[in-house]
Amino acid sequence: MKPLVVIENTKRWHFTIPDVDVVSARAYLTDPRYADLRQTTVYNLCRRYGYQGLGYYVSLLAAARGHKPMPSVATIQALQLSPILRIVGEDLDDLIQRNLAPLKSETFELSIYFGRNLAKRYDRLSRALFNQFPAPFLRANFVWEDGRWKLQGLRAIATSDIPDTHQAFVEAEATRYFAKPKHSRRAKPQVARYDLAILWNPLDENAPSWERSIRKFITAGQEVGIAASVIGPEDYGRIAEFDALFIREVTSVNHHTFRFAQRAATEGLIVVDDPESIIRCSNKVYQAELFDRYDLPCPKTMVVHEDNVEQVAAAIGFPCVVKLPDSSFSQGVMKIEQGHDQFVECLKQVFEQSDLAIVQEWLPTGFDWRIGVLDRKALYVCKYHMARGHWQIISGGTGRRRYGRVEAVALEDAPARAVELGVKAGSLIGDGLYGVDVKEIDGKFRIIEINDNPNIDAGYEDVILGDQLYLTIMQYFRTKLDERGVAPARL
Repeated sequence: MKPLVVIENTKRWHFTIPDVDVVSARAYLTDPRYADLRQTTVYNLCRRYGYQGLGYYVSLLAAARGHKPMPSVATIQALQLSPILRIVGEDLDDLIQRNLAPLKSETFELSIYFGRNLAKRYDRLSRALFNQFPAPFLRANFVWEDGRWKLQGLRAIATSDIPDTHQAFVEAEATRYFAKPKHSRRAKPQVARYDLAILWNPLDENAPSWERSIRKFITAGQEVGIAASVIGPEDYGRIAEFDALFIREVTSVNHHTFRFAQRAATEGLIVVDDPESIIRCSNKVYQAELFDRYDLPCPKTMVVHEDNVEQVAAAIGFPCVVKLPDSSFSQGVMKIEQGHDQFVECLKQVFEQSDLAIVQEWLPTGFDWRIGVLDRKALYVCKYHMARGHWQIISGGTGRRRYGRVEAVALEDAPARAVELGVKAGSLIGDGLYGVDVKEIDGKFRIIEINDNPNIDAGYEDVILGDQLYLTIMQYFRTKLDERGVAPARL
C-alpha cells in the first residue's frame, strides 16, 4: 500500500516523489475511500496540530483506522509539554554539548528532515531527537545559558516553513525515507497483512539468532501473512510503522533493546520480548524471589548484601556460585572454590556494580536442559553441554570463547518433569518466548534461570523441528495480531 502524505492544501506539496499519494486533510478525514484503506502509513504534514484541530484529527483518525500516523497523537502532545522536552534535553545533554561546542553564537536552530540535517555533523543529534519525537519535519531551538547549550524548544513544522535552499535536500531525504526500508532482506509479498520489525545486530557475537535464522524467520513470516524487516538501533523512530516487534538481540533494562520494547508497547505493537519480560528475566534477584514464592525447585539461593556476607558460609557453603543480578551468557558469574577470603574479594567487585548479589550452591552437571517456552507451552528442548574442561556452557573471554555442544531433543523424549518445570516457570513471566534452564541431579530437577531472549539458531535449536520452529513463532505473532484486530490501540 502506498504511503499517504496528508496536507491541508495539496498545492503546498512541491516535491516529486514516486509511489506516494498526496491527499488533502479534509479528503482524508471525510472521503470513505481513505477510511476503507488497510495497512498504510499516514505522514501528517498539516501546519498545525493543536488539540482538536485538523492536524490533530488526521493522526487521531489514522490510528482509529488501523493506519500508522506520523506523528502520532502521543508525539503531538509530547511536543507541547515543556517537562518532557526538558527531560529529553537532559538525556541528550552529552550529545548536545559535543555537537554544538564549536558554535560561537548564543542561539542555534536545527532543522530535522526525517531524522537528518543538511550538515552531516548534526546527523547524530538530529536522529536522536527524531527518535524521541518521530515527525517528518522538526525544528529544534537551542540557547547558550549558564555555560552550556540547552534545548529550549522543539516543534513540528509544515512544508511552508522549509527554506527554498533546503528543498532539494528534503526531497532527497523524503524519497529515501518513503522507499522500502534498506534493512529488508526480501521483498514483501503482496498478501502480507502485517509488518513485523526484527531488531537484530549482525555484529553482536552474542546475538540469540544468526543471519541464517533471521532469514528463516522472514520466510516463515511470509507464509503466515507477515512481512518482516530487519531493523537496527538507528531505526527507533520508525517503530510506529510496524505492527509487531521481535527482538533478536541480547536484552537489558539499561540498553536500547528495552527502550525499543517500551516504545513498541506504547505504540500498541505486539512485542517479543515485551518490557515486563525484559525486566523480570534480566534480574536474578527477581527470579530468586519468584522461585521462592511459587515453591519452584532451584539450587539453594541467597540474596546477599554488605550486611549478611558472613551468613553465606553456613547457609550455602563452599564451593558456591556468585552472580551479578543482571548477568547473562555466563558473564558476571563466578565460581568460588577457595573459601571465605576468595568469596569476600569477589563480592567487593560485585558490590561496585550492584547493591545486591545472588549466591547459589554449586551443582556440577555435564549439561543443562533448555526448555523453550512460547505462549505458555513447550516449544523445543535442548541439552546445552558444558564447554570442554569448563563448568559453564561458555568459557573464555570476548574473541576467544569456546561453547559447549548443543543437542536438540524431541519433546516426547525429554524428561517430563523438566518440561513441566520449564513451562511453569516461563508462564510466571508471561506468554512470550522464553528459555528456561534446568539442571538434573540424580533424577531431580532444579530451575537455574529464565531467559527472555533464548537462542534460536539454524543447525542447533531447530534440529528436531526444522522450519516448523520458525513458523510456529511467526504464527504466534499472527494470532496475537489477529486477536488485537486491524486497528491497534495506539495514538
